[in-house]
Amino acid sequence: MSPKTSPDSGDVPGMFTLVLHSHLPWLANHGRWPVGEEWLYQSWAASYLPVAKVLRTLAAEGRTGLLSLGITPVLAAQLDDPHCLSGMHHWLGNWQLRAHEAALDSDPAKRALGAREHRASADALADFEQRWRHGASPVFRELIDADAIELLGGPLAHPFQPLLDARMRAFSLVEGLADAKHRWGRVPAGIWAPECGFTPGMETGYDAAGVTHFMVDGPALRGDTSLGRPVREADVVAFGRDLEVSYRVWSPKSGYPGHAAYRDFHTYDHKTGLKPSRVTGRKVDGPDKAPYDPELAVDAVRKHVDDFVATVRRRLKSESDRIGRPALVVAAFDTELYGHWWYEGPQWLEQVLRALPEAGVTVGTLADARAAGYVGEPIDLADSSWGSGKDWRVWAGDQVQDLVDLNAEVVRLALDTVDKARDTRRGAGVELRDPVNDQILREALMAVSSDWAFMVSKDSAAGYARDRAHLHAHAVREICAAAAGGQYERALRLAQGWSTADGLFPQLDARRLPGDVACTET
Repeated sequence: MSPKTSPDSGDVPGMFTLVLHSHLPWLANHGRWPVGEEWLYQSWAASYLPVAKVLRTLAAEGRTGLLSLGITPVLAAQLDDPHCLSGMHHWLGNWQLRAHEAALDSDPAKRALGAREHRASADALADFEQRWRHGASPVFRELIDADAIELLGGPLAHPFQPLLDARMRAFSLVEGLADAKHRWGRVPAGIWAPECGFTPGMETGYDAAGVTHFMVDGPALRGDTSLGRPVREADVVAFGRDLEVSYRVWSPKSGYPGHAAYRDFHTYDHKTGLKPSRVTGRKVDGPDKAPYDPELAVDAVRKHVDDFVATVRRRLKSESDRIGRPALVVAAFDTELYGHWWYEGPQWLEQVLRALPEAGVTVGTLADARAAGYVGEPIDLADSSWGSGKDWRVWAGDQVQDLVDLNAEVVRLALDTVDKARDTRRGAGVELRDPVNDQILREALMAVSSDWAFMVSKDSAAGYARDRAHLHAHAVREICAAAAGGQYERALRLAQGWSTADGLFPQLDARRLPGDVACTET
């Protein structure tokens, strides 16, 4: 039975919505280890495979409206890319070989670890070969078509939109929605805005693109996330993440994944690369951590499912009482939390999605919530994000000012070059598609990915992030210089060369770049 039609739904007022945001920057052909494609394959094996399996299992039981799943265009491109598919298959095979090596160790604990990992890798290989070998699009399309999930889209290459030129912002969004239509057969009505970044005026762009709802962080709605809120006069609704419920799961100080029984993410067996330990204690050093015990983890999952369900029930009742009508509670997380960062996360997810309706909680998607009228009065949404401070400091602070300046320069150069090329050819009649212009915009969007500033601000592979931003900026400058110098054949060769590494979004068409976009920011 669908959670939305729980027989006990009258027990708890309102609706609960779970939102997962799936994203990685473009990593194909840009390094392997320690940062690069390995990041993609780890997340794919640990999160995307098991989370999809959980959703598929629940969908087979006839359950609908399980959650809203955001998949960014840049991640979707990698999950469908032939190079990445081949690399993932190789990575899974290597995982099995590493597990086999551990299973032959003289240490009984290592042998148990190897046997457990060998079973897990064999299951992942079978799942990948049977369902994923031709890309992720058919996997998720099956879930979308069954109404098991709502797909949330987003702009190409995950730019921090408030800092992006209005024309490039509009182009990135429309192309991102078109990319989703190409992969899944429908245009998403909802989006996960990159980093939940917002500045006044963006709502009109969403409205124009056909977006009906999007995510912001709780403080953007001044802490009142009990209902979605239309933004000014636009017919687009902002839904806010309920921090009280969301932080129950993912909090640096008290979130579930830090429990002593769960598998420790940071401790490795250096010979095989496998993870043999449990968290044990927050202040326990890696060598002193206890061996992982799956039975202890199972008990912890059960307790945390019960705790989360009780938390949601209390929150729905208290918020409904406070506002005098049935309230909405939205919990939102990165998909990569489930399995990659928190090994037991997929187990918890499946049990929670069963337990909530059994406890009288109505579960639905953001689209369900909007259709059911969980919408309040319009709000004058201000500058915001879900980053540190809930403002823009992660992407616009002093630490990344050089990247802010670089992004502005690259976008300006790309737009000027493409505009001049298009103006020159318009007099010839029908405007033909130009791979040079396409690649200029593709590389510019790669350069302004929000990931690079985030990684620098958080000091997470900051060198890699700066190198990537400057690499794509160099590609734009190089192609634009040749085009501006009248060396079209050279510009074409350069564009084709860069496309070998960055050939994502083959449908991107520079002819769809809009002209002047009215600036409505206040």
